[in-house]
Amino acid sequence: MPVFAAARVQLGGLLGDALDANLRGRLSHFIEDGASAPVVLFDHDHKAHNHEGDWYGEHAGKWLYAAALAASRSGDAALGAQVVRVADYLLEQQEADGYLGTYAPDRRFMVKQDKGPRTWDGAPGKRTWDIWTHSYLILGMLELHRHTAEARYLDSARRIGDLCLHALTQGGIDITDLGNHHGMSATVLLDPAVELYFATGDNRYLALALRVLEQANARPELDLLPQALRGTDAAEIATGKAYQLCWNMVGLAKLHRATGEPAYLEAVRNVWKSIHARHLSLGGGPWGGVAHRSREVFNHPGTFSPYAYIETCSTFSWIQLNRELLAITGDPIYAEEIERSAYNDLLGAQAPNGEDWCYYIFPNGKRVYTTYWRCCKSSGAMALEELPGVAYTARAGNEIAVNLYGAGQAQLGGVTLTQHTDYPFEGKVRIDVATAPARFVIAVRIPSWAENGHVSIGGAAVGVAVPGSYLRIEREWKTGDSIDIDFPMAPVLYRQVSQNTQESLAPDGSPVAQQVMCYQYAAVTRGPLAYATGLIDGFKTEETLRLPTDQSAMLETLAAPAGFAGPAIRMNLGYREPLVFQPYFEAGGRVDGSWRLTWMQLAPPVP
Repeated sequence: MPVFAAARVQLGGLLGDALDANLRGRLSHFIEDGASAPVVLFDHDHKAHNHEGDWYGEHAGKWLYAAALAASRSGDAALGAQVVRVADYLLEQQEADGYLGTYAPDRRFMVKQDKGPRTWDGAPGKRTWDIWTHSYLILGMLELHRHTAEARYLDSARRIGDLCLHALTQGGIDITDLGNHHGMSATVLLDPAVELYFATGDNRYLALALRVLEQANARPELDLLPQALRGTDAAEIATGKAYQLCWNMVGLAKLHRATGEPAYLEAVRNVWKSIHARHLSLGGGPWGGVAHRSREVFNHPGTFSPYAYIETCSTFSWIQLNRELLAITGDPIYAEEIERSAYNDLLGAQAPNGEDWCYYIFPNGKRVYTTYWRCCKSSGAMALEELPGVAYTARAGNEIAVNLYGAGQAQLGGVTLTQHTDYPFEGKVRIDVATAPARFVIAVRIPSWAENGHVSIGGAAVGVAVPGSYLRIEREWKTGDSIDIDFPMAPVLYRQVSQNTQESLAPDGSPVAQQVMCYQYAAVTRGPLAYATGLIDGFKTEETLRLPTDQSAMLETLAAPAGFAGPAIRMNLGYREPLVFQPYFEAGGRVDGSWRLTWMQLAPPVP
C-alpha cells in the first residue's frame, strides 16, 4: 500500500510536467537513504568533528518536506517508502536533548560563541546555520507526520522545538547571534515554531515564536516588526536579504493566524507592498544584487537593471509569502503573483530533466545550472510542490475558488473540477463540474491583465469579468455543467527606465533635479507570460530598438516553433529583420549556457 494517501489536486499541462520531472529527477535521486551525501552530514561520527559553518544541512529538511508532498500528490509508493527510510535514519541521529544538526558539541546553537566582529552582512564571527537547518528539519518532519500520522515524526519536531525554547530562554541565547543578515537567517524559526503550535496546540511553541519575534525586534540593525509597521522599504530592513526577509514574513503571517494580532498582518502586507511595487522582475521573482556586495539582496528602491539577479530561493519564499496572504485574505492578487512567478521565473530556473536548477537567473543573461550543494536546487523543488496546494481554495460559506489556471483536476469534498486548457499559452479554459446537485459558489479568478475577459455557462454570459477580481458564480450545480472562460491574450509592450538625477539648488534657493543618466527599455508579455529572445542575430547580447511611430501591428503572435512549447511573438520593426520572442522559461533553449534577453534598450530621442 502507498505510504501516503493521494492528494486532492493533480496539476497537468506545463506545471504538471514540471512536477513530474521534479519527482523523477531531484526528489527520487538527490537523497535515497542514510548513505546519501546530504544525510551523512548528520551521522554521529561525522558531526562530532564538524566545526564548519556552511548551510549544507538544510537539504535534508527541504527534501523531506518536498518529497513528502510529492509522494502524497502522486501516490508514489516507492518515494513514500524512501521518505520514511530517510526520516527514520535521521531519527536515529537525533540526540537525547533533541539536537538534530550537523555541528560538533561546542559549535551548536545552545552554546554561546565568541562572536567576534560581524561581517558586512551581519554574520557572527563564527558563522553558523544550525538554527536554519533545524528550522527546515521541523518543517520536513511535520509534513511527513501530516501524511503518515506516525507520532515519531511529530515527536522529533517537538523535541527540536523544546530545545530551541530552552536555549532562547533558560539558556540565555539570543537568536540574532545565530545567523547572518543581523540574525534574519535564524529568526526564520518563526515559521516552524508556529507550525509546531498548529500541529500540537501546545502554547510552548507559540511562546517560542513570540520569543523569536521579541529578540528580532530588540536588535537595532534588524528591528523586524517596528520597521515593517513603519513601512520601511524591504531593501532597508537588516541587509535587505530577499530570501530570509520573505521567510521571516511567512512566519509573521502565520503568527497572525495563530494570535489574531492585526499588527502582524499589517507589517507583512507592508513588506509585500514594498516588494511588489519596487523589487520584482517582469517574471515575478524578487530581484536585486545591483551595486551591492551581495547578489541576493534587494536593490535600493527605484533601481532598475536588466542584469539584476533573481535567486531561485527568493522566488520560492515569495511564493510561500503569497500563499500565506492568499489564505488569510482571499485577495486574488496573491494568487496572481504565485502564478506569475511560477510560470516565469520558477520554470525559467528549472531544467527539463527535473534534476538541474539555476542558482540565479537574469532577465538579460546566461542560463547556468548550478552545482551539487547549492541551496536553490532544493528550494526550487520545494516551490513546485507548493503549487497544487494553492491552485484551489475551499472557503467558508460553501465556496470554491479557482486560483491557478492550467490543465488538471481537483477533488474538493464531493465536488470535482476538471480544467481543460492550453493555458498559459492560450486564454481559453473550460472547467467541467461533477457533483451531486447542490447550491454553492465557484469563484473564478480574473487576472489583472485580462481586459475584456468573458465567462459563460451553456453559452450564456455569467456576470462581468472585472480584471483583478474573482467572479463569483452561485447556482445549483450538477454533473455535466461547464464554465467556459476566455481571456484575450494580445501581446503587450512594457516600458521601464533606468535613470539617475542630481539634486541641487537654483540661485533663488529652490530645489532643482537634473537628470544625468537615462536609459529606456522595452519588454514583451502575453497573458501571464514574460517573453525573451535568444542572442540577437545569433551573437549579440544586447540590442537597441527604434520603435515605429505606428505600433499597432508591431507585435504579432505566431505558432510555437519546432521544439518549443509556447507561441512566439514576432516584433516587426521595419528597419531590420523581425525579432522573435518566446516565453521566458524556454527562450534560447532550456540548456546550460543559453542566453535570454528580456529587456531591449530603446533608442534615445534625437536632440
